[in-house]
Amino acid sequence: MPPCNDAPVTEREPVWYELCASELLQPLGDRWLHVEAVGRRAGKVASESLRPEDRPALIAAAWLHDIGYAPQIALTGFHPLDGAQYLRAIGVDERVVALVAHHSCARFEAQLRGLGRALDEFQREQGAVADALIYADMVTGPRGQPLTVDKRLADIFERYPEGSVVHTAISQAAGELRAAVLRTEIRLAPRETS
Repeated sequence: MPPCNDAPVTEREPVWYELCASELLQPLGDRWLHVEAVGRRAGKVASESLRPEDRPALIAAAWLHDIGYAPQIALTGFHPLDGAQYLRAIGVDERVVALVAHHSCARFEAQLRGLGRALDEFQREQGAVADALIYADMVTGPRGQPLTVDKRLADIFERYPEGSVVHTAISQAAGELRAAVLRTEIRLAPRETS
């Protein structure tokens, strides 16, 4: 079995997710810097805007969201699906698996790649946790630097040429991505007491 399978499912602590991501992605340089920053940002967002019972799923999914880029587990070349299939195979909690599968509106790209049915095997969550995962991913640049969602989208459009699958999918998803970021920012805003 590939990496990250050293701890029994029942004994996996939150740090396991970070170590698994590190093991798979650190050799990929900037990809690891991005994931590390997304994981840390998700921890902060979780503690400030989510119910305690939802925090572990967000934090785990944030650390694991891009593991499908790791060459040793990439099968289809579509990282959300490859990551989710791998995580399911090693017994990671199904909620975390599904969040990884659908992170940042992956369904748009899955359809363009002809992988929509494969992605549909994972239940798509909607709500505060899914929004917070989008937020953490979409306000973190490719080298871990903080960005606004608009700058992050512009960066993606610059890196992937018009007409490419990624450019087209992100163009289709942009409204939903912005809306999820805004909803999370509202949840994070300090509440005025009257």
